[in-house]
Amino acid sequence: MSTFITRFDTSGPGVRLAVKDLIDMEGVPTTAGCRAVANEAAPATRDAACLLGARAAGARIVGRTNLHELALGVTGVNPWYGTPVNPLDPGLVPGGSSSGSAVAVATLEADVAYGSDTGGSVRIPAACCGTAGLKTTWGRVPLEGVWPLSPSFDTVGPMARDVGGLVLGMELLEPGFTVADLARFRVGRFRIDTDPLIDAAIDRALAATEWDVGAIELPRWHEATAAAGLLLVAEAWETDRELVARRPGEIGADVVGRLKLGASLDARGLASAQVVQQEWGAVLDEMFQRVEVIVTPTLTVFPPGLDGGEELLMARCTLPVNLAGVPALALPVPTSGALPASLQLIGPRHSEEMLLAAGLVLESAISTL
Repeated sequence: MSTFITRFDTSGPGVRLAVKDLIDMEGVPTTAGCRAVANEAAPATRDAACLLGARAAGARIVGRTNLHELALGVTGVNPWYGTPVNPLDPGLVPGGSSSGSAVAVATLEADVAYGSDTGGSVRIPAACCGTAGLKTTWGRVPLEGVWPLSPSFDTVGPMARDVGGLVLGMELLEPGFTVADLARFRVGRFRIDTDPLIDAAIDRALAATEWDVGAIELPRWHEATAAAGLLLVAEAWETDRELVARRPGEIGADVVGRLKLGASLDARGLASAQVVQQEWGAVLDEMFQRVEVIVTPTLTVFPPGLDGGEELLMARCTLPVNLAGVPALALPVPTSGALPASLQLIGPRHSEEMLLAAGLVLESAISTL
C-alpha cells in the first residue's frame, strides 16, 4: 500500500509539498493513478500552471501522491498502485479521490498537499483521515496541465493537517493570498440525516465559537446532489471514453462502470439536470444574502471499512457545492467516539479568504473543547 506513486529526495528550508499525480510536473509522466494512462504517458514538457507559485516560493516537492484511479471514486482504493493507509485506522478507507494527499499530510510526510475536487475529492479524504481540505471556487485555480475528469466541475485546492496549512497552500497556489480579518460570522446550519455523533460534534464546535448560528432550509439539496452526479459522470465519459476503448483491461472495473453510466444518460435527463443546476445556484445566491457561511457535515457517516466504502457515494454532502461552483472547507471536529467527524463550511463564490478566516476561528474554538 502506498501514499506516493513517485517519491523525490529533497532538502533545504522550503515548504514540503506533495502533488496529486494528475498534476503535470516537468520531466515526470502523469499517471492519474491509472495503468492505462501510465502505459501511454510521456514525461510532461512543462509544469501545470497551478505549480508556478510553489516553484517561485521554493517549495520542495516530496512526491506525487496516489489517488482513486482517474480521480473517479470516493474510497481511495487503487488496484494498480495500492491503497494509502488511513492514519486513523488501517482497516478504514482513506477516502477518494485525493487519498494519498490526505495521508501525506496526516502522516507528516508533507506540510501541504495539492488535491483535486470534482465531486468531493479533496473534502472526502480529508474527512476520512481527520485532516483539513479546501475545495476552491470553480475557475479560481488554473487547470492547464491537470488531467481532466469533468471540466465543468474540476478544481484544484490545498490539503493540510490544519487550517494554517491550508492558508499556506493557498499562498503557494495564489501568491499574495491573504486571509480576511474577520472573527464573527452569520452562519446557517443545514441539517441532513446524519450519524448522531457527527451531528452532535458539529453542534458543539459551533457553540464554542459564539457565532450567530441559525437553522436554515436548502430547497433542492437532494435534487442538486442527483443532478451533480449525472452531469459529472456524463462529462467524465466524454473525457475518458477513448481511453476506455483503447485499454479497457487497464482500468479498474469500478471506474469503468461509473464511466459507462455516463454513457447511458440521455439528453432529456441531462437537460433536466442543467435546469436544476441553475435553480440550485439561485437558492444559494438567496441564502448568501442572509448568511455568510453555510455549515453541513462533510460526510454523514464515519469512514467505512476497506471491504466496502461505496456507501460514501450517498453519504457525501459535497456534490451540491460542486454543482454551484462555490468554495467549501472541510475541517475535523472531535466527537465522543473514537473517530473525528468533519464539518463543512460553504461560502459564496471567491470567498476563500473568508472561509479560511472562519476556519481559523473554529479551529481555535475546538481546541478548548
